Amino acid sequence: MYNFRCPYCGDSQKHKNKARGYLYIIKNDYNFKCHNCGVTRTFTNFLKDHDPILHDQYVMERYKRGTTGRASNTPDPKISIPKPVFKKKDILTGLVKIKDLNKEHPARIYLEQGRQLPSQALEDLYYVDNFKEWTNQHKETFDNVTKDEPRIIIPLRKDGIVIGYQGRSLVPNSKIKYITIMLDEDALKVYGVDTVDKNETIYVTEGPFDSFFLPNSIAMCGSDVDLRSLDYNFVFVYDNEPRNREIVKKIAIAAQRGYKVVIWPKDIKEKDLNDMVLSGLNVQNIVESNVYSGLEAKLKLQTWKRI
Repeated sequence: MYNFRCPYCGDSQKHKNKARGYLYIIKNDYNFKCHNCGVTRTFTNFLKDHDPILHDQYVMERYKRGTTGRASNTPDPKISIPKPVFKKKDILTGLVKIKDLNKEHPARIYLEQGRQLPSQALEDLYYVDNFKEWTNQHKETFDNVTKDEPRIIIPLRKDGIVIGYQGRSLVPNSKIKYITIMLDEDALKVYGVDTVDKNETIYVTEGPFDSFFLPNSIAMCGSDVDLRSLDYNFVFVYDNEPRNREIVKKIAIAAQRGYKVVIWPKDIKEKDLNDMVLSGLNVQNIVESNVYSGLEAKLKLQTWKRI
């Protein structure tokens, strides 16, 4: 037990030696009581009244020792626990990678032999038997009238998360060769943007398959893709179709926006990078030797579109 002058009432003003404040143990904790004014406080509240800083230190010390609780009347410190963040399930789980298919599988034959895609392509592309059914599981898209068919899945990622995909048909003479499904409607329809080196030159091709033939490249998966929100050093590599007004227009717009563009030399007859590879051409050398920008790009384009 401890005895001292009461800090609440000051005890007697006439007799300074009178001390009627007491600290005593009750239920394994200290309690204060003044036998002059009658004030009764737990020791924790007593500290809170007269020294808030010491009170906070005392509460934390008791919490660390595990001596807070019902009997002590000491308030537990408030602990903020962040809301758990659950990782979304990868929609590709359950699909088979092209590289894991039998070498005689039509999808693997088409990519490996028909398109001569490099091995890294077979690692990143997938196959699904029933594209319509699989798509509707993740985003209600197709009605009951639409026929189902097998397709190669080309995943579009952002920060490692699949935000959309393209499905390339394996049915001969399919009316729609490519179907693009966006799980995130606000995301760019671009393939490969999550793996390129943003500090180096990035080649932009018209399709994902073509992007495998150039280093550090991405592919546009739609005619409405606008890359101006990305501040990178782009070189646009459009198809070699000078009589195609839409392609000529796209090259002109890219050059007008200040981008570098590839204007194909007149001796190249193949229409895209994949056809050039199949013809045995070194596409990287050809591309690097025919990059133009500014006024030079506009002049080259005027000549090229008349071929």
